[in-house]
Amino acid sequence: MPNRPVSSFPKGFLWGATTSAHQYEGGVHNQWTVWELENAKALASQSSYQYDDLAVWPHIKSAAKSPSNYISGRAVNGYELYQRDIALARMMHLNTLRISIEWSRIQPEEGSWDAEAINHYRQQFIAMKKSGIEPIVTLFHYTLPVWFAQKGGFEKRANVRYFVEYVQHLLQEIGGGMRYIVTLNEPQTYVDMSYVQGKWPPQVVSKRRAHIVLQNLIYTHRKVAEIIHAENRRFKVGIAKNYTHIYPGDDAWLSEQSAVVMRLKENSYLLRQVAKHSDFIGINYKGSQRVYGYRVHNPDTHMSDVDAQMDPDTLKYVLQEVHDSYHLPIIVTASGIADYKDEYRKWWLAQSVIALQAAVQNGVTVLGFVVYALTDQFEWDRGFWPRYGLAEVDYTTMKRIPRPSAVWYAKVVKKLRG
Repeated sequence: MPNRPVSSFPKGFLWGATTSAHQYEGGVHNQWTVWELENAKALASQSSYQYDDLAVWPHIKSAAKSPSNYISGRAVNGYELYQRDIALARMMHLNTLRISIEWSRIQPEEGSWDAEAINHYRQQFIAMKKSGIEPIVTLFHYTLPVWFAQKGGFEKRANVRYFVEYVQHLLQEIGGGMRYIVTLNEPQTYVDMSYVQGKWPPQVVSKRRAHIVLQNLIYTHRKVAEIIHAENRRFKVGIAKNYTHIYPGDDAWLSEQSAVVMRLKENSYLLRQVAKHSDFIGINYKGSQRVYGYRVHNPDTHMSDVDAQMDPDTLKYVLQEVHDSYHLPIIVTASGIADYKDEYRKWWLAQSVIALQAAVQNGVTVLGFVVYALTDQFEWDRGFWPRYGLAEVDYTTMKRIPRPSAVWYAKVVKKLRG
């Protein structure tokens, strides 16, 4: 049985869960939906090669081999069912939800703004506020309007102005519903998957273009932060950075130096360039990497359904490291596990909260902890089979069913909120 956390957190601490527009809302049209339709059959045919060594393969085999698994379609119909999910969050005693705004809904064509979509997000913010739930709003979560992608997306510095115009329009129309704003979600993940590994659209393998896109995204964050702060200092601006605890597996000089270099490249490079333009740092916690020599050799003792090492306790080291390096408040903007049987999620949540408490007691300013995810949802190039949700979703009926771990977690959060 996991240890149950009992210590109090600071008043106003944000306990939340996350969704992402493309993964959650359904009915979107952007560069990802175009890519899905073009690549669904190929992804399905490659699934045996990609996933048949996973422990969950017998369970996911049917879904993974189906092209429909890789087409987001209705997703979890969150665009229509968001009020149901706000009620679900309240039932779990959460007081924040991290959501993203779908740029392609707001501006489906260059120079064309969709008033109905803008009003939808305005009403969503109002409903959240009425329920005592603080929105944490993400402006870019991997998806681009088709017209923007056709212009070259973030490969061209000149194109950043289009994203800036989108942000300015949002501030004018629905800025009153926002306080915590995440400019970009995991820009390094986006660059790596889209321009280094070439697995995501536009499926480019070019280190040169990857570098250009990353620099343009860093510039984008700085520019957007400047504009948002000029609008009103009550806005709190940050970036959601994927972050891993990287440590040497022995005391050999090569292991220690390799870990230092990996930390600089994977964790520090981007944050050093955006921290001065941020009010907080969002951490998407990715677990640990153990380094022997110049390679990563993880113990592979606790593995999730997607074969990721589960190290919830090392979150405390990440929080301390970020605090010591940048001296900014931190929000854990995403941290979760794929666990369709709900075998490990209770243990993982308990250990995460204990790690949070340890960091807070050690003087780290942590503003909140956001679980990935509120519900099961579409998981990019893996499709629907990974199950990250606190609530299970029946993809036929769209019914949400809180998992046993979520019921337990709700009791813990209620106690910690006091």
